[in-house]
Amino acid sequence: MRFALPGFRTLRRAGLCLTLIGGVLCAGIAQANETVSISYQRSSTLFLLMKRTGALDKKLKALGYDVSWHEFSTGLLQSLNAGSVDLHSDVADAFALFTQAANAPLTYYAEETAAPAAQAIIVPPDSPVHSVADLKGKRVAVMKGSGANYLLIRALAKAGLTINDVQVRYLEASDALAAFRGGNVDAWAIWDPFLAAQQRDAHVRVVADGSNGVAEYNRFYMATTSFADKHPEVIRAVFDELNATGKWVKAHPHEAAEILAPVWGNLPVETVELANSRRSYDIVPVKRDQLAEQQRIADAYRAAGLIPAPLKATDIRIWTPPAK
Repeated sequence: MRFALPGFRTLRRAGLCLTLIGGVLCAGIAQANETVSISYQRSSTLFLLMKRTGALDKKLKALGYDVSWHEFSTGLLQSLNAGSVDLHSDVADAFALFTQAANAPLTYYAEETAAPAAQAIIVPPDSPVHSVADLKGKRVAVMKGSGANYLLIRALAKAGLTINDVQVRYLEASDALAAFRGGNVDAWAIWDPFLAAQQRDAHVRVVADGSNGVAEYNRFYMATTSFADKHPEVIRAVFDELNATGKWVKAHPHEAAEILAPVWGNLPVETVELANSRRSYDIVPVKRDQLAEQQRIADAYRAAGLIPAPLKATDIRIWTPPAK
C-alpha cells in the first residue's frame, strides 16, 4: 500500500493530529506499515538467505516497512519492465543489459563483483572436443541473452570463431540439461549451480570459463527507479544487509550450503559449496566508471543481433550510498 501524502510516515509514527473546530485532536491511531515488494529467483543466494533468516524483514520493520517476497521462475524481464515490484535480486550482467535495452524504469543499487569461473562451456568426459576451436560445427546449448551466452561469444572470438561457426541451440537451463544428458547437443554453456552439479555428477570437462579476461560475470541488483528515488533509506538498508550476508556466506561456506541445498532442488551440500566457492559474494556500490565490461557485453550482443540497437552502458540510473 502506498501513501501519497507528504510526511505521512512521520505522522504515522507520531500519531495522527487532526485540526477540528475549537482545537486540535491528536490520536495515536496505528497505521499499517508500507509494503516493499521484493522479487527473487532460486539463484538469488543472498536474498534467499535473508528471507530465510528474516534479517531484512526485521531491519525494514524497524523503518516502518513490511516485506512481500515474490519468487520468479519465468517472466522476470516483463516484471522488471512493468515496475510491478520495488526491489529486485541479482541478475547476471548480460541480463541486466536487456532491461536497459528495453528502457525498463530501473536503478542499479548494488553489484556483486566478478566470478569468472562460475560459468563455463562444458562437454561430456568422452567428448572429442578438447578446445574451443574444436566446437566449430558442433551443437552448443545456451540460454539466449544469459551471461553464459556472452561467455560463448567471447570464447569463440578468442579462438578465431564467431557464433555462426557453431550450431547454437537456444534453450532454457532445464531443457538444455535434458539435451546435454541425452546427447542432443555436443556442448553446454552454463552457470553454477548447474555447472557444479555436472562436474560432480557427470564428471564433465570444462572447455573454457570466463577466466583470463574472457568474461567477468558480475551480477547486479536493481530497484524500480521511482521507488529508489522516494525511499533511499530502504535501499541503504538492503545494501547493508546484502553486504553483511555476502561476508557471512564466505565465512561460513558449509553452513550456507546446508541452508541452500534443499532450496536448490535438493542438491548435495558439497555441490552447493563448490558453486558458492566460485562466487565472490562481494557486494559493492555500482560505479559508472567501472562499467566497461557491461559495455563490452552490449557491443558483443549488438554485433550478434541479440539487442536491436547500440547501447551505452553508462546511461543506466545508479544509486550511490551516502557516506555514513
